[in-house]
Amino acid sequence: MGEAMFLAGVVLVIVGLVGVVVPGLPGVLLVYGGLVCAAWSDGFTRVGWMTLGILLLLAIGAMALDFLTASYGAQRAGASRWAAVGAAGGTLIGLFFGIPGIILGPFLGAVLLELLVRKDILQAGKAGVGTWLGLLVGIALKLALVFMMIGIFALAWFV
Repeated sequence: MGEAMFLAGVVLVIVGLVGVVVPGLPGVLLVYGGLVCAAWSDGFTRVGWMTLGILLLLAIGAMALDFLTASYGAQRAGASRWAAVGAAGGTLIGLFFGIPGIILGPFLGAVLLELLVRKDILQAGKAGVGTWLGLLVGIALKLALVFMMIGIFALAWFV
């Protein structure tokens, strides 16, 4: 049972790492779930509840960054709230078109809704770029926090 639980944890962490980069997958939650499974595999003797609590706080912070960075990027570009809605919709629709859709979806969604609201192509382009850059910064920060989670777990496991 312990080895199967540890293997499940490793698989969840790997899938979660992919999910941190690919929108639409709950990457941070999958990584956290994988770390909990791995801790569970030995009865929480190496990695206890205190460590898992710290990892949970980091996971919550990483998920909050997702919303904040995209919104911040759009605001810095002077975008309306509709640009953020368009970026979210573009992300969801983009998932059906593979990697190009994942990359272009948020940008196009933000541009289209901003264009509908403000009717200014230059401002719509700025909103799209700002939203897209915000999403990229969010992914980078989430990756940093997820690797920090894995590092803390590894430290607790091996020390």
